[in-house]
Amino acid sequence: MLSIGAFAQIGQVTHRMLRHWDTAGVLKPAHVDPFTGYRSYDPSQLPRLHQIVALRELGFGLEEVSSILDQGATAEEIAGHLRHRAAQVEAEHRLATQRLQDVQRRLRLISKEKLMSRIEIIHKPLPAVRLAAGRFTVAEQPQIAGLIGGVFDRVAQALQGQSLATPIAQYTGSESGMEVIAGYASTADTVDGAEIIELPAVPEAICGMHLGAMDSIHESWQAVHDEVLARGLVPSGPCREVYLRAASEDQADWVTELQQPVSAP
Repeated sequence: MLSIGAFAQIGQVTHRMLRHWDTAGVLKPAHVDPFTGYRSYDPSQLPRLHQIVALRELGFGLEEVSSILDQGATAEEIAGHLRHRAAQVEAEHRLATQRLQDVQRRLRLISKEKLMSRIEIIHKPLPAVRLAAGRFTVAEQPQIAGLIGGVFDRVAQALQGQSLATPIAQYTGSESGMEVIAGYASTADTVDGAEIIELPAVPEAICGMHLGAMDSIHESWQAVHDEVLARGLVPSGPCREVYLRAASEDQADWVTELQQPVSAP
C-alpha cells in the first residue's frame, strides 16, 4: 500500500486534491483507517490517477472524467469529448486574445495620454426586445434629431395608461438613407397608434455608455466603432441606442447605451 503522501508525490498532485477526488467519487482510496481516517492507495490505482491528471489538464470537469473512466466510453465517445473540449479551448483562446489586446491598447493609451478612454467599452450579447414603436427614413443623418422626439411622443401617447419602459432606437443604414425605429419595450400584441416590432437577440455586441447631450453622441459612436475594428471584428447588424436616463430638457445628465452588433470577419 502507498501512503497518501507517496501516492500524491507520484501523481504530482496535492493531498487536498486527492481528498477532493475521494469526496467526488472519482478516485477512492483502497483503504481508510476507521480510527484515524488516514487514506492509503494500492499501486494498481496509479494508472487511474495518471488518467485523471491527464484529463484534468485537458480541462475536463470531474463529471466528464467520471463518465469517461467509469462508464466504458468508446474511442469515438472519447473523441467526441475531445472535439467538444477543443471547441471550448478555441473559444476561450479567442476571448483571452481579445482581452489581452484590449489591455495592451489601454496600456498604450495611458502611457501616451495619461488618461483612460473617453467611454468604457464592453463586449456582451443583446436580448431580444419587443417594441411598441414608430419608424421613419431620412436621406441624411442630421435629419434624425428633428424627427425622433416626435416619434417617441406619439408612441408614448399610444401607450397612455401603461407604464413606459426604457426608450430604445434602432438605426439601419442603406444606400437610400437611414431607417429609424423608435419606441418602448412592450409585452402587448397590438397597440393602437403604434407598430409592434421585434428586435432579435444578438449573440455579440460592442457597447459603450454616452454621458450627456446628444449633440456629441457621434464622438462616442466613433469610439465604439474604433473599438470594433481594434478588436478585429466587423459590424453585423443595425445599431441600437438605449436611453437609460433621458428626462432633463438640457440633456446634461442623460445616459445612453450605444450597442453595435458584431461578428468575426
